[in-house]
Amino acid sequence: MSENSELRRHAQPFQVPLIGKSVSQVATSFGGFLATCAGMYVLNETSFWLALVLAPLAAGFLVRIFIIQHDCGHGSFFRGRRANDALGLACSLLTLTPYASWRRQHAGHHRVWNDLDRRESGADIYSACLTAAEYRDMSPSRRWWYRTTRHPFIANILLPPLVFLCLYRVPFDAPAAWRRERRAVYTTDIALAAMFGGLGLLLGFDAVATVHLPVMVLASIFGVWLFAIQHRGEDVLWARHDDWDAASASLKGSTFLRLPAVLQWFTGNIGYHHVHHLNPRIPNYRLQECHEALPPLRKVPGMSLRDGLRAVRFILWDEDLGRMVTVRQVDMRGTGA
Repeated sequence: MSENSELRRHAQPFQVPLIGKSVSQVATSFGGFLATCAGMYVLNETSFWLALVLAPLAAGFLVRIFIIQHDCGHGSFFRGRRANDALGLACSLLTLTPYASWRRQHAGHHRVWNDLDRRESGADIYSACLTAAEYRDMSPSRRWWYRTTRHPFIANILLPPLVFLCLYRVPFDAPAAWRRERRAVYTTDIALAAMFGGLGLLLGFDAVATVHLPVMVLASIFGVWLFAIQHRGEDVLWARHDDWDAASASLKGSTFLRLPAVLQWFTGNIGYHHVHHLNPRIPNYRLQECHEALPPLRKVPGMSLRDGLRAVRFILWDEDLGRMVTVRQVDMRGTGA
């Protein structure tokens, strides 16, 4: 048995869900989110700006709910498929993310991440990149488009709310053959319309908008950044398919984001992304336990919060240098600067 296969075998015991921790995480995440939103509704009667103070806290709880949905999509939060899917659907009504469609898209990401020869079969702009050579071979207009769509302000500030509020309302990234997933997108829309329509009739549509829109905007920005940098950074490795294997890609192609304890709690330990990619069936609340138990995982270099903020600039893979680079670095090399 290879060293990488052995590591994956040693990680298997940690994929067993702990029902007490799962239930506790649901209670604290949903309870915290609903309580904070209720507080925002109360404060909104006095002042919108006063209510807005609680929006980052509500967004933090919403990110945690998305992590639960993410675990459910991997079948890791509960032992049974039905329990995972039922909870994942409940999460989707708060995250505005159609569960079935996102689950299948995300499964594609896990099959091809950091594989240079399979980038077009399940990746998105946050978990895929061009090589430096491919970028240099583009026309000036296409290079401009690539730079612009992946600029940190566009990709990490403007685009995330658009994706969650608008693009997820249609099956924009689901192939025509995904009939079940495409129908599920519209079913989610109907449920959302009923839920927010009922809230609007009960509490007022202005109140619903002033509470939930800021929360969704903040949660989408932070959540997308959180997932985007899990395969970014100067030392992240990409490989050609013949040299790619899942375990090596987990240790070298996924990051270990070290966060302060409070942020680690709100992000459901997803910073231990190298462990998650090694075995996606491990529940989020056991990722740290697995990391600390297996020496090869502890050797993965950690990324600080500051490094994570810088990582969004690394959007090209330089095969000659064997590392991620920024557009500016490639342009400077091209001019001989």
